[in-house]
Amino acid sequence: MNEPTSTGKLFLIPNLLGDQAPLEVLPLSIRKVIESIDHYIVENEKVARHFIKKISPKKSQNKLHIQKLNKFTSELEIPDFLNSCIEGHDVAIISDAGCPGVADPGAVIVDLAHQKKIDVIPLVGPSSILLGLMASGLNGQSFSFTGYLPIDKNERKKSLKKLESRSQKENQTQIFIETPYRNNQLIDDMCRTLNPMTKLCVAVDLTTDNEFIRTKIIKDWCNEKIDIHKRPAIYLILAS
Repeated sequence: MNEPTSTGKLFLIPNLLGDQAPLEVLPLSIRKVIESIDHYIVENEKVARHFIKKISPKKSQNKLHIQKLNKFTSELEIPDFLNSCIEGHDVAIISDAGCPGVADPGAVIVDLAHQKKIDVIPLVGPSSILLGLMASGLNGQSFSFTGYLPIDKNERKKSLKKLESRSQKENQTQIFIETPYRNNQLIDDMCRTLNPMTKLCVAVDLTTDNEFIRTKIIKDWCNEKIDIHKRPAIYLILAS
């Protein structure tokens, strides 16, 4: 095999949102890309290797060149992450779940690629943000994704009120997520904090066999307790 001579490309590979057969959710193009690439940037090496093996069982794991990008990565390491691209190898970013660069540390590498004039190739795959919005029935013309809410209970309630106020003023859907083991507490906080007529969509275990998506006003959510402890969820509100 000839050594690569031109600049490689940066591929953005979405991961699964749950434990299901990959090709039930992901297009065939992702398998083709994974089978052709040996250089990866990932959040968690074990998760990434499991995903790659699931997509392409015959691919040699020993040939993989893996760099980890997470909260422990030093900023001083970042400039060297795309050296393989400069040397002519295609490189792929794999998120732990969903799409790279969206609520994901991969964005810093994508920015670096643009600075270095490396072509960025985003691939199609599941995004809990868009899937939740699609299924919510809320305003899909104007929306904002906040990410995680504050951990402190009082700060979290203040943040919820701010999001609700912005939603009402701008007729804008507000989207946010929570660590799965705090899901039930978050719903309790919303019941105590938000206007009873504010609409809330709770989308849980998206794309899996246990998928649960409901949109109701806060008043109705308070009258129907649900248990989604430790289940991946995304939340969307729209105030009137």
